[in-house]
Amino acid sequence: MSKILYIQSSPRQERSKSIQTADAFLKAYQKLHPADSVETMNLFEADLPRFDGPAAEARYTILHGQNPAAQHRQIWAQIEKVISHFTQADKYLLAVPMWNFSIPWRLKQYLDLLIQPTYTFRVGENGYEGLVKDKPIMVVYARGSAYPADSPAAAIDFQKKYLEWALSFIGFQKIGSIVVEPTLGDAAARENALKKAMEEAQKAAETF
Repeated sequence: MSKILYIQSSPRQERSKSIQTADAFLKAYQKLHPADSVETMNLFEADLPRFDGPAAEARYTILHGQNPAAQHRQIWAQIEKVISHFTQADKYLLAVPMWNFSIPWRLKQYLDLLIQPTYTFRVGENGYEGLVKDKPIMVVYARGSAYPADSPAAAIDFQKKYLEWALSFIGFQKIGSIVVEPTLGDAAARENALKKAMEEAQKAAETF
């Protein structure tokens, strides 16, 4: 039995096209794997610690092998809890809308908490090495316009490019993707894009 962590990074809930498509993927997956458990976490509702000055001070104090002050230990313990919660999952599903050509700030905050040396990556003889290994992740992207890989618009897609790089940096190798585009403009094009993405999601669930 596997544990799936379903991470939603849109505050729009059921109105979000990325969440609607990820839900379709999950529904199809659960029919095939009814014994697997699923935990859904919406990042706009989650109580995430800030990675601010005291948190950075705690990190560098620990990295240098020094004993952090009580305040810093408490702050770092909260961040360790977030990392541990993430790494304990076996599989991951992530719903991501595009905001200003990139990812929502709340997802970036979450990644800043997760991507920590000795926890999700390390530096060895061969350089950086991700530590979150042998776990699949499916990412559903939604964006108002279309950014096909062979078009000039692909140059300003800092959503999919960045997230795939960040995930691979911490060790993910099995990174699946489903793209819903466009979600704005002509009604027929929007409906067709969502229908196509949902069909792709249901198919992808068969081998996840």
